[in-house]
Amino acid sequence: MNEMILPLLVAAFVAACASLLGSFAILKKMALVGDAMSHVALPGMGLAVLFKFNPFIGAVAFLIISVIGIWVVEYKTSLSLDTIVGVFFTTSLAIGALITPNQDLLEALFGNITELSALESVISICLSVFLIFALFYIHKKLTLCMISAEIAHSVGIQTRKLEFFYLLIFALAVALGIRFVGALLMGSLVIIPAASAKNIAKSLRAFLTWSMIFGVIAATLGIYISYSRKLAPGPVFILISSFFFIASLVIMQLRKTR
Repeated sequence: MNEMILPLLVAAFVAACASLLGSFAILKKMALVGDAMSHVALPGMGLAVLFKFNPFIGAVAFLIISVIGIWVVEYKTSLSLDTIVGVFFTTSLAIGALITPNQDLLEALFGNITELSALESVISICLSVFLIFALFYIHKKLTLCMISAEIAHSVGIQTRKLEFFYLLIFALAVALGIRFVGALLMGSLVIIPAASAKNIAKSLRAFLTWSMIFGVIAATLGIYISYSRKLAPGPVFILISSFFFIASLVIMQLRKTR
């Protein structure tokens, strides 16, 4: 039981961070960006395995480089963010699949939070808390930018810098989540709890709160079930999150029939 406590705490904080991020991704119509960004991290993880340094460092480095590239291309061209991320995603996935050793590819794709060291776990929790505070710090400006970039600019908000800061938070959150659910399922960690919350929330505050609640409950249940049944925690988390999403759809439909 004691060996389960640290992974459970890491999963809860990482899921809370990713789910909160997913709320803004849905509001910004970037639901698929989380999935694409996770694949961008794969080459960094592959290089880390090849040169024998921490995969998290490789993922963060490659994600930050990609965020800078995506941000520059977005403002230098007329291409949409989804299009740019899609190009980076497919290219990175191909590179990552080629350079990642076969024996490590499965863990990179599906994650394994139980393999984190105590130091990595503490760093993951601290970074998750920092990113949650950072998102709440910018959430009003971010929301205004989503409503109207022109209005946001007129009141002195530097929309380009805010967009870059948001993408940077996205990149760090993705790097954290990859160790939990892997590159293949990371998009679900970001989107499904937020999508569930959107179905039942009646205000922005409720939307953000329920997103985090769904993420944390699914993560803690996922860790508990994975330990008790000897299953991979990432896929279990996704299945529980999907159950919550279906339940939220039922609740939404019941409200409509009243």
